[in-house]
Amino acid sequence: MIIPIKPVSGLPPQQTNAVQAERTTTPPVAQPGVVNLSVLPPLSLYIHLPWCVRKCPYCDFNSHEIKKTGDGREFPEQDYLDALRLDLERALPRIWGRKIYTVFIGGGTPSLLSAAGLDRLLSDVRTLLPLDGSVEITMEANPGTFEADKFRSYRASGVNRLSIGIQSFDNQHLKALGRIHNGDEAKRAIDIALDNFDNFNLDLMYALPDQSTAQAEKDVQTAIATGAPHLSLYHLTLEPNTLFAKYPPALPDDDRSAEMQDNITALMVAAGYENYEVSAYAKPTHQARHNLNYWLFGDYLGIGAGAHSKISFPHQIVREMRHKNPKSYMQAILDGCEIQESAAIPRDAIGFEFMLNTLRLTKGFPVHLFAERTGLNLNGLESELQAVEKKGLIYRDHQVIRATELGRRFLNDLQQAFLK
Repeated sequence: MIIPIKPVSGLPPQQTNAVQAERTTTPPVAQPGVVNLSVLPPLSLYIHLPWCVRKCPYCDFNSHEIKKTGDGREFPEQDYLDALRLDLERALPRIWGRKIYTVFIGGGTPSLLSAAGLDRLLSDVRTLLPLDGSVEITMEANPGTFEADKFRSYRASGVNRLSIGIQSFDNQHLKALGRIHNGDEAKRAIDIALDNFDNFNLDLMYALPDQSTAQAEKDVQTAIATGAPHLSLYHLTLEPNTLFAKYPPALPDDDRSAEMQDNITALMVAAGYENYEVSAYAKPTHQARHNLNYWLFGDYLGIGAGAHSKISFPHQIVREMRHKNPKSYMQAILDGCEIQESAAIPRDAIGFEFMLNTLRLTKGFPVHLFAERTGLNLNGLESELQAVEKKGLIYRDHQVIRATELGRRFLNDLQQAFLK
């Protein structure tokens, strides 16, 4: 529910004529260059399953309710898996020879996939791509879809990390958020995860409609007590084009929200979690490697309806987006034009995009990483760096640049300072 990264699957790509860009005979790597990358960044794979049982009123991700049929609820699993394989096959020339270090299956609700469907998906991925020996494979899961046997099969097929959308353990708040599960089902889902997975994340939200500070703290304390090695704690925001944006609920004011955030952070730190990114807390060795690749301006190939990609070549960095509507995406696959938007990131926007991601990390980034991941010289941002340093928003030396405590509190202002 992130950036997605959910994934955050990256920033919106630059606008372009997608079909014309896809049908050109000149591959992106051969087009005029704007950067000079000596080494390509690590590469991740994001796979999007766009269906869910019910669209949540706060959700602005590319998700679509599955239709009711005479036999219950269903979606075209096999047709979509066919499309994903063909999508991946067509993308291979742009990433040829590059190893995949993390895989993230997001949605929607990927845990709607049958055990056989998930096994087929990962078999196709292994057939077509070289995976790192310690590859992290994460699947998002909704507590309302947990079945013990199915999740054991997911683990046997290669999923080694779950990201579970708990959001709250309070039935009243779950109802207000439009979730399909209740508090008991959330706890049962965590028990199944504990039985089958060594590594998993719990998503929680705070500043919910009519939520008190004590209730927000109770949710976090309940999550901590489960022993989950990773928690993602998100402030509820009213995103455009959502039901909540059209019919806004009564939310806690800024002072109460800030109090919740401070108290939650204190609880997490006291329980031994590191707040290594704005919303991410992890026990030692359990940071989300896939999301870290986003935040460190790594590359990712996104396949599936509405999936975003960021792919680096020696002389440019390209963003892509697939068609969002599932039917349109599957038809576009058959027509050979699945990419709706594709464009190189302009040279004067690369530094901003790098800072937009890396300054979310509590420890910031090593100075040398800027040139490695952007192909540009950091001196090009010297005036901006001096300005935010003078305001006390960043700390920097010859090794590292990171947001200060003040910079983290005013992160949007800090990031926008690098927007040309």
